Amino acid sequence: MILATAWIAGVSGVAFIWRTLTYANPVVDLRALKERNFALGCFFSFVTGIGIFATIYLTPLFLGRVRGFSALDIGLAVFSTGVFQMASIPLYAFLANRIDLRWLMMVGLALFAVSMWYFSPITHDWGAAELLLPQALRGMAQQFAVAPTVTLTLGSLPPERLKLASGLFNLMRNLGGAIGIAACATVLNNRGNLHFMREAEHLNIRNEAMGNLLQGVSDQFVAVGHDALDAQTAALRQLWSLAWREAQTQTFGDIFLLILICFVVATAMVPLMRKVAAPKGPSADAH
Repeated sequence: MILATAWIAGVSGVAFIWRTLTYANPVVDLRALKERNFALGCFFSFVTGIGIFATIYLTPLFLGRVRGFSALDIGLAVFSTGVFQMASIPLYAFLANRIDLRWLMMVGLALFAVSMWYFSPITHDWGAAELLLPQALRGMAQQFAVAPTVTLTLGSLPPERLKLASGLFNLMRNLGGAIGIAACATVLNNRGNLHFMREAEHLNIRNEAMGNLLQGVSDQFVAVGHDALDAQTAALRQLWSLAWREAQTQTFGDIFLLILICFVVATAMVPLMRKVAAPKGPSADAH
């Protein structure tokens, strides 16, 4: 099934590119990528999609898997991102008419990178209080990164090409989110197993702390009436849970560092964009 769908995707991809380059009015206008601002804007949109959707995926997953939060607790812990994004709208509107949009976009992308930096030292006991600062930075970053990217990217194209090209621009953000989430899930699996095996190398008979933990848990189970074999099994199960929890936590930190690298690269590329005059009104296709 995987092989068959891979062939279908490959053939369809070639056919899609051929059609978009040979038809006068394709659904997606790939020829717009010849324009530097549009090509760079699609790249920034792709990276922003990774940052927005991957972190939306990762944070609740961490709180559910590692902290064991309920759906309500997860919602209360992550809603601060939206609050700070909304709060930054007036500030962005004030600055957008006075400062080069390229600088605002650079600030937004850099804030995203800083947010990921604050996420990276995550530990198993993080909750709403520890997540407040990185999520606040991420909320502000979304406002300052997305809005100027739209103006700088679509503002460089003539009106007759705008409708077709805007579809490709919006597609890149969704594509970045889809690929980012898939990549995060893969890293969670692979790096989680790697960290777990590295921890397991130190969990041996020479580890005094491990021995004390197993003995203490076993004694607790024996004290409430379990036999010695069941008590040892329960102690090993708890040890496994603790090791897997820490392995997952380290993996989340690894992923946030990977996302940080993406935004550092994107921030460094912002000066390559040309300045575009801000439009007098919002474009119907810009959203």
